[in-house]
Amino acid sequence: MEKDFAEFNDRLDKLADQCLSSRKFDLDLYAEYDVKRGLRDSDGKGVVTGLTEISDVIGFASKRGRVVPVDGRLYFQGYDIHELIRGSANSRFGFEEAAYLLLFGDLPTQTQLDEFIDILGNYRALPDNFVRDIIMQSPTDNMMNILQKSVLTLYSYDDAPEDISVKNVLRQSLQLLARLPLISVYGYHSYRHYVRDKSLVIRRSKPSLSTAENILNLLRQDGEYTPLEAKVLDILLILHAEHGGGNNSSFTTHVLTSTGTDTFSTVAASLGSLKGPRHGGANIKVMQMFKSIIENVEDWTDEDALREYLLKILRGEAFDGAGLIYGIGHAVYTLSDPRCVILKKYAKWLSEEKNLTNEFELLDRIERIAIELMKSERQFFKPICANVDFYSGFVYSMLGIPSELVTPIFAIARMAGWSAHRLEELANDGKIIRPAYKYVGHHADYIPMEDRN
Repeated sequence: MEKDFAEFNDRLDKLADQCLSSRKFDLDLYAEYDVKRGLRDSDGKGVVTGLTEISDVIGFASKRGRVVPVDGRLYFQGYDIHELIRGSANSRFGFEEAAYLLLFGDLPTQTQLDEFIDILGNYRALPDNFVRDIIMQSPTDNMMNILQKSVLTLYSYDDAPEDISVKNVLRQSLQLLARLPLISVYGYHSYRHYVRDKSLVIRRSKPSLSTAENILNLLRQDGEYTPLEAKVLDILLILHAEHGGGNNSSFTTHVLTSTGTDTFSTVAASLGSLKGPRHGGANIKVMQMFKSIIENVEDWTDEDALREYLLKILRGEAFDGAGLIYGIGHAVYTLSDPRCVILKKYAKWLSEEKNLTNEFELLDRIERIAIELMKSERQFFKPICANVDFYSGFVYSMLGIPSELVTPIFAIARMAGWSAHRLEELANDGKIIRPAYKYVGHHADYIPMEDRN
């Protein structure tokens, strides 16, 4: 049997090599045919493929005919993210308010927000035996796969799964927005029990709690958390809720919606997009990189030692060999990422509550030194800044959120943005999104089997 498997594996290796060699073509053809690879212009800006009113992401400004870098700005339905965060400072339901804004285009009155919170609370409950029959079956360490499987299975529990009227899609979207936290945390507990042989603790959600509070209550065995912990997680959810229609997962939402497919298939595809390490998984890489730095630099205040190790990371000689300092740089933002600016402030406050100020100060040094090194080593001509991923990993670790749940929490937040984009696509009756690919292969005459070499 082992011999048969080895022979099969060898054959598979040869087929893989054949597949790879037959699929490679000259990358200079992209320039020759002026094809925007990755839907990006030569200066790195995204190719405009649609219109949206949901959010605006700004990293440049036009002054006297010249494009100049500016401090990053992010708007939800026209409202500056800084103002939204300040406005929700004393509220337990900042994320819910942001979700309402994204979905309905206006800031809610207190009555409207209370009704919205009540609807989400009533939608949180999962179908009978869903946790046992679906989530606990085939547990895995990747909660994004659990989310995808569960979302697709919820199609079978829905009374009108194929109805893509705005009213029905809104109902489905609100249900998924309410249920993703439970699916994520229950999936983690199932993995922890069945794969890692730990005790199984399944807590019930509480309709009166905010999304952030419910996550912490469901995750922790004692269900306890401090007001600052809940507030910081609430801020994280707001910052991750939406980021323009051009990011990969939101674009995926538009593409799937344009085909007329159902909500569950659309969200499952968006989850698959976010799962990718080039998209939603970047903050995990920052956490791993931070750990590597701590293990390899003895004196965290020694900036020369930090610079030397970061240089090794940048040259592919340390950490994962990719030559990347994760969490530094962004496709749109230049001088600053507003999400990072906001989160850094909350990370500092939480580090003081957790007695982790030394770790925060280390990250602050790494941020400054890394930007200097990337400018000098990679010769960037435009300013670069730390992005939201740089501090989010540290915040998640301070909150005791395991790495397996980091990307799912991103998905929980982004469900608000995806829903808004899906509803916008449906409301405007858009055409099916069908980009073109330029054929660069060769035509050939069919060769009979007996004449092939």
